This record gives sequence, C-alpha cells and structure tokens, in this order.
Amino acid sequence: MYIAIAIIVFGLLITVHELGHFLAAKSLGVKVNEFAIGMGPAIIKKQGRETLYSLRALPIGGFCSMEGEDEESNDPRSFANKPLWRRFVILIAGSFMNFLAGFLILAALFSGYGAITTTTLAGFMEGFPNTETGLREGDTFYSIDGERIYLSNDLSTFLSRGNGKTADIVVIRDGKKVFLNDFPISLREYEINGQKVLRYGIYLKAERATLGLKLRHTWYTSISFVRMVRLGLSDLITGNVGVRELSGPIGIVGIINEVGSAAETKSAAFANIAYICAFIAINLAVMNMLPIPALDGGRIFFMLVTFVAEKILRKRINPKYENYIHLAGFVLLMGLMVFVFFNDILKLVGR
Repeated sequence: MYIAIAIIVFGLLITVHELGHFLAAKSLGVKVNEFAIGMGPAIIKKQGRETLYSLRALPIGGFCSMEGEDEESNDPRSFANKPLWRRFVILIAGSFMNFLAGFLILAALFSGYGAITTTTLAGFMEGFPNTETGLREGDTFYSIDGERIYLSNDLSTFLSRGNGKTADIVVIRDGKKVFLNDFPISLREYEINGQKVLRYGIYLKAERATLGLKLRHTWYTSISFVRMVRLGLSDLITGNVGVRELSGPIGIVGIINEVGSAAETKSAAFANIAYICAFIAINLAVMNMLPIPALDGGRIFFMLVTFVAEKILRKRINPKYENYIHLAGFVLLMGLMVFVFFNDILKLVGR
C-alpha cells in the first residue's frame, strides 16, 4: 500500500510542478500545445480549444509543451516571443508550485499539533558540563558553527556536523547575542528513567501551539528543507557524501515504504509520509532552480545571459546555440538518472 502511495505522490508532485508552468503560461498569453500527466504512451487524449490534454502510461512525471519553447516559432503567442519578465514568471512558476505544495503539506501536518518544541533552553540533564559563563536557562539558540537555528531539530543536525567535541554557539540572552566559542558539548551518556541514553544534555522549552506559532514553525521547516538541499550538494561536492548515496524515484519510493511500514499506527505512517513528501516537494523546487542546463534554473540563467549579451552586442543571438547546451545538459541528466536508477536497484538487492 505504501509503495502505491509513494508512486502516486511522486507523480503528483511532478504534475504540480508542470501545472505551475501551465497556469502561468495560460495567464500570460503563451500558447500551450500539450499538457500531459505522466510519461510514455498516451492512454487518454482530449483536445481542448488549443491545448491537447493527455494522461500517459507511466506515473513518473509530466510535461507542459509550450509553443516556441524549444524551437523557432513565428507565432506571436510563442514562449520565445514574450517579454523577459513573462518568460521568467513562467519558468519559476513550477518551482513555486512545488514549494507551495510542500508548505501546505507541512501546514496541514502541524495544524494538529498541541505543542511545539522551541529552541529555548529549559534546563540541563544531571552531569551536563556547564560553567558559570556557559549556557543558561532561558537562552534561545541563534546559531551553531555559523548556521542559523530555526528548529529544535537543527540543534542535533549541526552539532553532529561539527567536530563532535565543541561548537561555536550564539544564543539570545536578554535580547542580546552572547557568543560561546569552542563551547564543550557532545553526545554523552545520561540517565533517563533508569536507562542510559546518548544525549547532548539539554532540555528545550515547549510552547502551546498557537496559530501564529504553527505558521512560523511551518515556514522555518520549509526554510530548513531548503538548507538541507544546500548542505547535501555541499557534501557531494566536498566528497563527504559519495555519489552512491544519491537516490532517485525508486530509492525515494523505498524510503517512503520503509517509513510507512515502520510506523506503529496508520495515522503515524501517513504523518511521516506527509513530512517526507513535503521535503521532496521543496527539494524539487530548489533543485529545479539550479543553473544547470535543461533545468528551469538553467533556462533562466541562459535567458538572462542572452538578454545582457543582446543588449551589449545589439543583435539577436540565435536560440539554437542555447538549445544545443540544454540538449547536452539533458543528455547528462539522463545519464545521471540511469546511474541513480541502477544504484537504487543495487541498494534494494543488497538489502
């Protein structure tokens, strides 16, 4: 059941992305030749007044085919013949819809919360190695090793990314920033209810979840998801994470299935799946805005470069050169997807 849910959700997130392009194109006067849900051969087709609507066999994506997007067109309603700002809005609309979808999923998920753990220090576990010049009850964590702290989960995330012994901590105390450089804090054994557990030795304050706090928590979680994409890319570039750790649709479906199956109740399973889906939606929004050929971000980048170049050179640059670059980028992306596909298969077999 959870595998089926995962496949449907993944397809819906891609559809939401393409729907953003479609709605923006229609509202800004660009002709849309076809709007498709899914990929592969068409199962159902319906010709609208100017747009062909189709449902395709494979639930792994979709597309919004606009006139003049990838080829020359003399149609005044083609994508290429529209002003720069309209093309920019259309290209960014897909990622906006993904981000909005992720935000709304989180908002719905957090709407049922009665209390939310904050980043304000409520106390210490017995044996915590504090000093008079160290942390105090009531301190609100502002940053750890230069990274802003928005959520309670951010504490463990960035403490674990440090050296494991000390951290540069900034807290808000009495309305002012207090800097605690090289502050000793690490995972240690503490006793809770007679059991020894690994903890950082601090307690955080929980507050009643008002509407304002829920919305703020939703926004901070969304921003935190954006940052996780940045950190993931950084780890990939620096070699902290290998390319074999990358996961594609198959890997994501497997993760969602595991999370759903491991939950104690169905309501908990759906809550966990919703959380992961929100992360994927925002992840898609950010990844599509990267300045990589064939992605929306790459199209925006080349569109801006072309605009500046044409202003300087005072002549129109043939769009076929940009299309060649996007084609090369598409081929490379397809190669990466094939690698990730087989990598996911090997992970599943290895289990």
